[in-house]
Amino acid sequence: MTLGAVDWLVLVLYLGVVLAIGLVASRGAGSGDGAFFLASRRIPVFAVALSVLATSLSAATFLGAPEDAYNGDLTYLSLNIGGALGAILVAVWFIPAFYRANTPTVYGYVEQRLGSGAGKACSTMFLLGRLLASGARLYMAAIPVALVVFGGVDAQRTSLAIALVATAAALYTAAGGVAAVIWTDALQAVVLTAAAGAAMWLLLVDPATDLHTTWETLRTGVTSDGGAKLQTLDWSANLSAPYSVWSAIFGFTLLNAAAYGADQDLAQRLLTCRSARRGAASLLLAIALGAVVVGVFLLIGLLLWARDQQLGASATSDSRRLFLDFLLTNAPTGVKGLAIAGLLAAAMSSLDSALSSMGAAIVCDFVRPMEKRLGAKTPMPTAMVSRVSIIVVAVALALVAIACMGWQRASEEGLLRFALGVMVFAYAGLLGVFLTAIFTRRGNARSTFAALVGGPAVVAILQFAPVWLERNGGAWPAELRPSVGWRMLAGTLVSFGLCFMGGRGAEPLSVSDD
Repeated sequence: MTLGAVDWLVLVLYLGVVLAIGLVASRGAGSGDGAFFLASRRIPVFAVALSVLATSLSAATFLGAPEDAYNGDLTYLSLNIGGALGAILVAVWFIPAFYRANTPTVYGYVEQRLGSGAGKACSTMFLLGRLLASGARLYMAAIPVALVVFGGVDAQRTSLAIALVATAAALYTAAGGVAAVIWTDALQAVVLTAAAGAAMWLLLVDPATDLHTTWETLRTGVTSDGGAKLQTLDWSANLSAPYSVWSAIFGFTLLNAAAYGADQDLAQRLLTCRSARRGAASLLLAIALGAVVVGVFLLIGLLLWARDQQLGASATSDSRRLFLDFLLTNAPTGVKGLAIAGLLAAAMSSLDSALSSMGAAIVCDFVRPMEKRLGAKTPMPTAMVSRVSIIVVAVALALVAIACMGWQRASEEGLLRFALGVMVFAYAGLLGVFLTAIFTRRGNARSTFAALVGGPAVVAILQFAPVWLERNGGAWPAELRPSVGWRMLAGTLVSFGLCFMGGRGAEPLSVSDD
């Protein structure tokens, strides 16, 4: 399972191009907050779409989607329903409002609508939520890096891999700002997709299997719970079903609306286009491309399962390594390097955007207002304060990623469900506030605080109460244990209700297409 000279050459070339893009982008990174955090709104639609695609996939998709399809079925595809509905909601209402507000972060819009305290509270919630979510993604990305570079996935070697990936992403993000993030992510989306395509081709032409037998194996195959292996839509009303159609429509629509409209991590890219119309177009294009790429990764998981069934092989005890083990043991020289480059692309495309967006929130939502309060005549240089913020955030993310090693094992969840569950805590509170600000004339700073606490509290109760009850001798019906989508729905409803209870705020900003 070692890499050859050609594989290492592919990796070195890939990393060299990524760093070169960061250096080129750094030429215009120091001319102000608008240039560093919004790229002066000069990024084309296709580049933003590829950047959003790369970030939304992440290492959780690269490793987790094959793992999920191998152990289960294709019902994860139904989440594209929620992805499309959530993207349309954001494209039609959120993005035009953000462009009208003309602020570097989406929390500037909340500040204009609900007051300074509300904006800062939302930005703080974003920073905490992004630390958890991106820390979890960094941990997942470090798994294959630790295996390939350091020869194992024990705690020490995984920690070293976490530090390696965080350092690489911090270097080019600090150098070039959001422009470096977008253009490197565009490259990484191409590399990631190429790696997935190469892997699927290897499985389809694998001499150890044949396509007819593979199809019959999948057509007649069943999951561990007795379901069909090729099942795509789950219409059950079971609250514990992770990817039911109803959960996709009601829960994951809100989850995606929060991801693209209330999370600076992805929303920042949508604000770098010349107009709201272009920003909306980039989001819809990213959603369409993402559905195809995720389908490829799920198909890889099914093909791996069918291959093992035909060969009479048993899966590794660590299902996170299924896809990676196949690549490292079966891919020819050069393709292995491309596969590892794809994994690094998935890792760094998630991490660099988190670093950039969190740096933007720190500088624009906290440092700049503090300078005004202190009466500073000359604001601190954008490049300096931003780069310091990004480095501090990188260290914090690495520490959270190390903590996630134990958290994920204790949760006993697959990588995909673990990543989604972590994100819901911040998203439930934030989305309730944004829905209030955009669609009503209600809300104020106090009701915002209540919403940001109440939403995550409901999510925590629904996630941990069944576990606590069962461990203390009680019983919680399995079918009533809410999955990620239902937790998101409940948390968002409570958050919206609490924020709506605030008094009449400022008028909602116009949602024209300026």
